[in-house]
Amino acid sequence: MSYYQRHIFFCLNQRDSGENACAQHGAQEAFNHCKSRIKAAGLSGVGQVRVNKAGCLDRCAGGPVAVIYPEETWYTFVDNSDIDEIVDKHLIGGEVVERLVLPPNVGR
Repeated sequence: MSYYQRHIFFCLNQRDSGENACAQHGAQEAFNHCKSRIKAAGLSGVGQVRVNKAGCLDRCAGGPVAVIYPEETWYTFVDNSDIDEIVDKHLIGGEVVERLVLPPNVGR
């Protein structure tokens, strides 16, 4: 068994050059919201869910982005209601939220 059941990594990258980056699209707020939801639900800790910050995940064109492991599911999101859906359906329920899945051809 893995140390955590699931990891969700949020790209929080910011580019000073003005290039598109997840930090410009509310990624930090989404990370904070997700972390709060998981903690409030009593789902953080060993054997459960870990919410992590990440630097550039190189999928900038679809930003903001997050990825869940071990399923290797990439998501894009717009607001906290999208994060709530990811938490409720995927992180808690194990069901992929198809409408928020980042297409595999979206890169930098």
